[in-house]
Amino acid sequence: MLRDDLRTLWTEPRPPGAPARVWRDWALLAAGLGGVVLETALRQDVVWRPVAVVFAVWLCALTMWRRTRPLAMVVLGFGAMIVLELASLVATPREPVGLYSSLILLVLVYALPRWGSGREVVLGGAVILAAFALSVVTDNTPVVDQIVGFAFLLLPGVIGASVRFRATVRERQLEQVRSRERERLARELHDTVAHHVSAMVIRAQAGRVVAGTDPAGAVEALEGVEEEGARTLEEMRAMVAALRDGGAGAELAPPAGVADLERLVRAPGGRLRVDLNLDGELDALPPAVDSAVYRIVQESMTNAMRHAVDATEVAVRITGEPQRVRVTVRDDGARASRGRDGYGLAGLRERAALLGGELRAGPGADQGWCVEAELPRGRSDSGVHPRPRR
Repeated sequence: MLRDDLRTLWTEPRPPGAPARVWRDWALLAAGLGGVVLETALRQDVVWRPVAVVFAVWLCALTMWRRTRPLAMVVLGFGAMIVLELASLVATPREPVGLYSSLILLVLVYALPRWGSGREVVLGGAVILAAFALSVVTDNTPVVDQIVGFAFLLLPGVIGASVRFRATVRERQLEQVRSRERERLARELHDTVAHHVSAMVIRAQAGRVVAGTDPAGAVEALEGVEEEGARTLEEMRAMVAALRDGGAGAELAPPAGVADLERLVRAPGGRLRVDLNLDGELDALPPAVDSAVYRIVQESMTNAMRHAVDATEVAVRITGEPQRVRVTVRDDGARASRGRDGYGLAGLRERAALLGGELRAGPGADQGWCVEAELPRGRSDSGVHPRPRR
């Protein structure tokens, strides 16, 4: 059991999405260098002043690569600390070398379990423990102080590991949301294909019946089969490559669409007034797009009723254009950030992306919260287009 756990830790990869450098890095560097300057100017008891200053500046610089190269930065930082500790042993009289600003080294301790792979965490932890053990051997400090110092050194690593764990859990939850959204799309695609195939079978049967007596009617039936097949292929090519197989016991009820929005916005129990505005051609939307529009409005209205502060109205605008459908849902509440997006918005973004569109959510330009989505009516690269009837 323990051996399996150690093997799992050793083979753990780095967490994805580590930013190379953000504005906080520059702020941290500026704060660290500012502390070095102030401490050098105000303190008169600095031992080996030039060496201490160079060491502190070196540690500040290492923080800039702590996410992309966590193990290397720990080795360089604590390796320099070990060299400085060994060099101070030959000093007479022996005194501790370094500035208080060197505590920025704790940022590297945090970054190691937060952004490093399992192998890097193990190797980097060994370097950190070696540096601490050397300081315990060479310093004549009480045991209690040594224990407190070790806990102080270990705390940033524990925080980094807990933050990584929470991020991993959230990413897994988001992946489950995306998976469920794909399964819903798969069920809706099942409905669409079943409908079109049934129509194709009926038309083909009708064409076979009249083929001997009415050739023109048979040709018309074949054109109908071709048209239904083209629509089916267009729907399938838009989504099926990115979807998983749906469950065998999935619900097969027709999904709600734009035609159901009137009933949705007038459902009893809502504390906000809903202003629905439908504009443009919205009667012939592909089923997947039609359902996506409904779900975007539904989720956005739910979020507004739950989270909008001092809101009285939700404005819903659906615009059907020749190539795309635009959806805008905004409330008139207080203009404030609502923090990280919930799983509902994550699922809607996944659905919009699978359909070739995009969805944005954030504070409105003047007030409230705004959700905007653009969905194409159909894939332009599908290579299959319905043939008009004669």
